[in-house]
Parts: sequence; C-alpha cells; structure tokens
Amino acid sequence: MAGTDDAKRIQELTERIAQLEETIRQVSVPYSQLVSQLATFQETVGKYFRLMDLYQRYGVVSVDTIVPEVKDPISKDILRILLDRPGLNISQLTDELKGRRGSSSRRIVRDKLGELAKAGLLVEEAGRNERSYRLSEDLVKRWSQVLGLTK
Repeated sequence: MAGTDDAKRIQELTERIAQLEETIRQVSVPYSQLVSQLATFQETVGKYFRLMDLYQRYGVVSVDTIVPEVKDPISKDILRILLDRPGLNISQLTDELKGRRGSSSRRIVRDKLGELAKAGLLVEEAGRNERSYRLSEDLVKRWSQVLGLTK
C-alpha cells in the first residue's frame, strides 16, 4: 500500500508542477510585453534627451548643426525657409529673404539655389510655368538622424 500512496503522491506532485508551469507561462507573456514596451519607451526618452541636449547647447536645432558644410548665410537662410515652407519658387524665396534680411537679389538667390541643388541639399521641381524648390530627401534624413527620429 505504501507503494500505491507514494505513486499517488508523485502523480499529485506532477500535476501540481504542471499547473505551476502553466501559471508561470501565463504570467511571463504580459511580462515580456511589458519589457518590450519599456524598451520602446526608453528609446523614445533617449531621443527626447538628445533633442534637449541639442537645444541646450545650441539654443535651437539649427541648419549649422545639420549641415555644417554650408557656410554662406544666404544659403543657410534659404534652407531655413524651405524647411518651413517647401515648394517655393525663386520669386517667393527672394521675397522671403528680403523680409528676413532686409534685401535680396533674385540673381543671387538663383545662384545659391543652383549651388545647394548641386550639393544635393535641394531638389528642383519643374512646374508648368516655374520651378519650385524643396529640401532633398537626403537632407531631411540627416535632419531626422540629428534629431534622433531615425537611425
């Protein structure tokens, strides 16, 4: 009889262990989801602190931070304008520059646009009557990387 009791107890213990294993399995699913969500949250917080660091050091995430190779102030202003208002034509850019700088020459704006397009920072789009300009995808990608929005 002792053998039967022992076999019964072993069977009961085996069932209890199986139940415990199932319970642990069920508890671990939300835990792994929580760990995944925390990793995403951590990544977002890291991007936020990177952005705050840039603002603290430079006061703004400026064109200088993104494209340090552009030294000319008119070219920097053109990039800033097109960041805010993509798709402007030469006349609109000249007027906008005039408002920001006090003076502007259509010829100089056209020359600067050509240089920026040649450097791959702008894209020229031909319309029906005139050409418009926007930041290149490469520049937008660089901007996003500096801000920590993409890798």
